[in-house]
Amino acid sequence: MNVGAPLLEVVDLRIDLADAGLRHAAVEGVSFSIPRGETFGLVGESGCGKSITALAVMGLLRPPLAIGAGRILLEGREIQALPQSGLKRLRGRRIAMIFQEPMTALNPLSSVGRQIAEMFVLHEGAGWRQAQDKAVEALRMVRVPSPERRAKDYPHQLSGGMRQRVMIAIALACRPALLVADEPTTALDVTVQSEIIDLMQELCAEKGTAILMISHDLGLVARMCRRVAVMYAGRLVEERAAHDVFRAPSHPYTQGLVASMPRLGARAAHGRNRLQEIKGVVPSIAAYPPGCRFHPRCGSASDVCRKVPPEQTGIEGGGTVCCYHHA
Repeated sequence: MNVGAPLLEVVDLRIDLADAGLRHAAVEGVSFSIPRGETFGLVGESGCGKSITALAVMGLLRPPLAIGAGRILLEGREIQALPQSGLKRLRGRRIAMIFQEPMTALNPLSSVGRQIAEMFVLHEGAGWRQAQDKAVEALRMVRVPSPERRAKDYPHQLSGGMRQRVMIAIALACRPALLVADEPTTALDVTVQSEIIDLMQELCAEKGTAILMISHDLGLVARMCRRVAVMYAGRLVEERAAHDVFRAPSHPYTQGLVASMPRLGARAAHGRNRLQEIKGVVPSIAAYPPGCRFHPRCGSASDVCRKVPPEQTGIEGGGTVCCYHHA
């Protein structure tokens, strides 16, 4: 393995959706890479293709979705070329995922301690007694109070914040190289969100784990990520350093997202706080428009935007944008 190679490489990924005998490209031409130890953000509105991209990275796509083209490489190994047995060994050991709703991700019929212990049995060959001790330590690591007692609890007996801590304990149990976090704080109140994000960052820094952060929460991404890729209607429209994206967004869609972020102390006309919005909605997979997929919602669109899909171009200062009229 090349020591200097990225931990994760996604190269020209296309994900197809089969529908009534037809195939639609739900995600198309997506490329990005994540080095070891970096937190990388993938952002966009709901329905843009972020979560199915995350599932593809995990090898968890199921019909009617399937990888139609491109490559996904983790530590130089092509994920889609692995058999299911190889994927099962990889998940949990080298790559792990935190889902946005732990109540549906956790097994309601098994204690949380047992669910954590299963990771040590499956991936480290530990016996059950040793694995249960490790599970208690994992709960202590994610700061669950009274971990010996809580290990015997079932998911429904825990608060949302505690369930998410259990999910983090499961995901990081075997020190994976990459953590995929799909909207990990969506169902939590603001105070608990902050605690969970701080915990994730601290633990991943200790273990040298890279993070692929999937979110529509730009404030969260600005806080956590070094680089950000912006997705719209299944395509990446901009990828740059996070501070550049939020300071001077280049693509009109990114500009709209950043303008919609609430800012403390910001005052609009007439002394009222106002949030801008991007008019319109993300098109459905079966109805992506020709040309630039954002053109029906874009105030800068021209004839070429409506006919010819723009290609990724480099931006001064680093990064790429996919737009004929970028800033």
